[in-house]
Amino acid sequence: MRNYQFSIKLFVVFFLMAIVLCGCQQKQTEADIPWISLFDGNTFNGWNQKGGKAHYTIRDGTIVGTTVWDTPNSFLTTDSLFDNFILEFEFLVDPAMNSGLQIRSNSVPSYRHGNVYGYQIEIDPSDRAWSGGIYDQSRRGWLCPLAQNPKARKAFKQNQWNHYRIEAIGDTIKTWINTIPAAHLIDDVTNRGFVALQVHEIYEKKNEGAEIIWRNLRILTENISEYTRKSELPPIVTKNTLTAAEIKEGGWKMLWDGQSTKGWKGVHSDTFPSNRWQIKNGALSAQTQDNNKTKRGNDIMTEETFGDFELKLDLKIIQKSKSDIISHTAAELEKAKDIVIGLTYQIDENIHLTANKNEKRRYNDTSASLIEMIILDSKKSVAVVGEWNTVQIKHHKGQIEHWLNGTRVLSQELKSEGLHQTSVQNRDQKRLDFLRIDKGHIVLNNDSGAISFRNIKMKQ
Repeated sequence: MRNYQFSIKLFVVFFLMAIVLCGCQQKQTEADIPWISLFDGNTFNGWNQKGGKAHYTIRDGTIVGTTVWDTPNSFLTTDSLFDNFILEFEFLVDPAMNSGLQIRSNSVPSYRHGNVYGYQIEIDPSDRAWSGGIYDQSRRGWLCPLAQNPKARKAFKQNQWNHYRIEAIGDTIKTWINTIPAAHLIDDVTNRGFVALQVHEIYEKKNEGAEIIWRNLRILTENISEYTRKSELPPIVTKNTLTAAEIKEGGWKMLWDGQSTKGWKGVHSDTFPSNRWQIKNGALSAQTQDNNKTKRGNDIMTEETFGDFELKLDLKIIQKSKSDIISHTAAELEKAKDIVIGLTYQIDENIHLTANKNEKRRYNDTSASLIEMIILDSKKSVAVVGEWNTVQIKHHKGQIEHWLNGTRVLSQELKSEGLHQTSVQNRDQKRLDFLRIDKGHIVLNNDSGAISFRNIKMKQ
């Protein structure tokens, strides 16, 4: 009996010691997480303001953002850029305003006059309650709305402090609001940028002076895999799929499945030029061989033809490149000359091109120009090199529009007399048959450099 009682007592002692040791170990682990504070509590060292003129002040160790009437979105951005990280902070927001926190965001003069663009983690105290959702600022709009996540919408605390956790690792972004999973996104359009605190523009003067307060801004950039959390949400994947908004709108379809050559072939050929184009990681990539201008048989085009349409695609200029997206092609008419004529959307790293030295005419083609017809100001239409850019081409009842990264940069009536005269000056009259074609193929052309395409989709 004594031995039995002694064994019980010994077991209890060891059990209690294990609990104490586990508690100490857990406490030690939390203390050892190498968090970096983004705000020193006293100054804006390491931060700068971009965009609008909303007020940012320091109060009791917190950052306070205050709305200002008649000014666009304002951003307080970090000087440092971050790629993979875990970020946590708390905020208290006035119900009358909208806000957000930017991650992997950038601002360059060549992109929409310096507008901040990139992923935004929404702060939404309205009845919609999409706080924690992911929005693509100044680019594609909503990527992860919370319409199908009532649990996360209910997690937001009105007129109270809320806590966010954001994990951005590789192509995956996950968010939590007050420990509740809010968004899970797989998207790799931008993989590095600054963090920014947004004060949204206001649309009613009575909301001037509304405040949002941030505190305990901290980021983890080392040994991230040790501290990442699992999300119970299924991921939203943006690559080579229709978005929820496109499905709801109806009429959209993928022109490329992201995996095969189905629906595409070489220009003036019945086969796909696999020697020139490579399918890898969900992208369709081309690279000029031996720096020689491609033959048209190495360009690719849709097997289908299209009349009025809206075309969307993402493109990335890998290196110094000149490429085109050609619609309403007269490929059959020009087969003998090994050329493709059509409405041509220029893709260019703002390389200034000149015509043949023997020609008197000289011209510059810049990104999103309608080649040899409408040449855009290079300062207004720049494709960001090394990042995915979004292109839209709309053709409806003789009107064409070119869009680049969410901005309409060109709108033109194709039957206008001025455009026709310009076209005749720049092209042989016999080569203008495409202006009278009701339907044509979509052609992807690469004359020089390396370029990749994906998310190619069409609405007729």
